[in-house]
Amino acid sequence: MKCLMSLICAFFIGYTAFAIASDEPIGSVKTMKGAASIMRLNVGMSVKIGDRIFKGDVLRTGTDGSLGVTFKDDSLLSLGPNSEIVIDEFLFAPAEGKLSIITRMLKGTMAYLSGVVGKMSPESVRFETPVASVGIRGTKLLVKIDEN
Repeated sequence: MKCLMSLICAFFIGYTAFAIASDEPIGSVKTMKGAASIMRLNVGMSVKIGDRIFKGDVLRTGTDGSLGVTFKDDSLLSLGPNSEIVIDEFLFAPAEGKLSIITRMLKGTMAYLSGVVGKMSPESVRFETPVASVGIRGTKLLVKIDEN
């Protein structure tokens, strides 16, 4: 029985490691200043230039923080102080027709400059906020969400 339980535990540990390892990065941190962090799989980590960004990451900045991210399609995302955004979806497989960027802006300020996804399939880019969902039909977006 102990052997069976050990095998089951080893399977789940190996499967979890494989699932995490098989996720490809969707972008990377290009600039940062002050306090900034990434929440990944419910674990917070400080940010440094070059860190990879993955689908599902929550990007946060502190009162003195800012963060600049470049995605695989050359989209640019900048967060100002006291900001928080969730990267819910990022698909960039143009040959397969799979293009999508979906984020949830929870608070703060954000600037977005579209890359290939926004140019090839503007209807596939969506920024959700606490009060609205914004679709991109151009190339630039600025958002500010007040605390109140």
